[in-house]
Amino acid sequence: MTQHPLEGSPYQGYTYSYPHKTAHRPLDPARPLREVWADEDRSALFLYLHVPFCEMRCGFCNLFTTTGAGDDEIDRYLGQLARQAEVTHEALEGAAFARMAIGGGTPTLLSPRQLERLFAIAARLGAASAPTSVETSPKTATPERLAVLREAGVRRVSMGVQSFDPRVTKTLGRSQREVELDRALRALRDADFDVLNLDLMYGAQGQSTEGWLDSIRAALEWDPEELFLYPLYVRPLTALGTREAWTHDAAHDEARLDAYRAGRALLLERGYAQISMRLFRRADADEEAGARYRCQEDGMVGLGAGARSYTERLHYAWPYAVSREGVREGIAHYLSRTPAQLAEAHHGVAVSRADRVRRHVLMSILHRDGLALDRFVARFGRDPRLELPLSELERRGWLVEARGRLVPTPAGLERSDAIGPWLYSAEIKARMEAFAWR
Repeated sequence: MTQHPLEGSPYQGYTYSYPHKTAHRPLDPARPLREVWADEDRSALFLYLHVPFCEMRCGFCNLFTTTGAGDDEIDRYLGQLARQAEVTHEALEGAAFARMAIGGGTPTLLSPRQLERLFAIAARLGAASAPTSVETSPKTATPERLAVLREAGVRRVSMGVQSFDPRVTKTLGRSQREVELDRALRALRDADFDVLNLDLMYGAQGQSTEGWLDSIRAALEWDPEELFLYPLYVRPLTALGTREAWTHDAAHDEARLDAYRAGRALLLERGYAQISMRLFRRADADEEAGARYRCQEDGMVGLGAGARSYTERLHYAWPYAVSREGVREGIAHYLSRTPAQLAEAHHGVAVSRADRVRRHVLMSILHRDGLALDRFVARFGRDPRLELPLSELERRGWLVEARGRLVPTPAGLERSDAIGPWLYSAEIKARMEAFAWR
């Protein structure tokens, strides 16, 4: 008998958006942004600025980022980002932004002067007052850079730590000095941002569950408002992905599941609320400030070589790459675009009604708030259980109806990385599987 997909590995894929960029293809002809956004609600958008530069490339990293960039290259990139912002501002006349995030890469690799220039670009789009999140790293979270973030009104700063155990960070291919990490955490706390988030990772070779819990306890000493607990995935073309010893098998699944459950139990005991499979928020921390942004329904504008944008019917981005050579080629391609080309979508995927349904459901049921049935029916005309096999999740006790919503249970959140891929459409799966990694 064939095994049901939901009974296989609980670690099949992280659904942070849908469709994934590996489903994107060249758009022929290119679509003018003014046309793409013409009929869209632009009253509460998300702005993402992508900075594709890091001081190091971790062994597990599959982000669109590169190392070794000098000031001249970064300045050229910021110049192109400003040009893209200008043509985008013209195409999306009257757009308002409910949220902004600056990621990459490591935005705080930029000098204070370059960071000020970056925030000026955001201000040109009218996003200066939007609640903003910025990614940083232990080496680059200096008081001088953090002062620029504070002056710009940044609300949330997120730092990838992955582990407080040097042996684990070495296994993950991450160069991280304990003295730098301690200095960065002190600087972040001294800067007094509303939200400090720390990223931790479990599933490294040789990492015990108790060792994993020690890292969580070390993070808790800094009293972060949020913690993200990430399971290790070894992706194609990453440094770890080239090592034959790094394989995902039943034993690795079991180790990751044990670590997840132990980490979840510890954080709940310490007063944190689980928001999603990965995100835990301190119970006394403020909810997200500012205008309400609903990723299921509201659009996103991405600027930069690795940023995605999405509207109701079209998701678009510059071509995705992971390898060092692919990323460098992608940045060069982005820098070569004329203003007229920056004002068009060249690469993406048209999203059918069926995949809009799937996106709305996925972006809802993988979060503690769940799926609001009245909003879904208002948008699509009928109950989501008539569109997708959600009754299977209810039967397994992974989804329950409560107060007009379909809400994930703890067991459902635990299986998020299996539920997500299970609900992908056959067309999107085929496009993802046919993607040529570079």
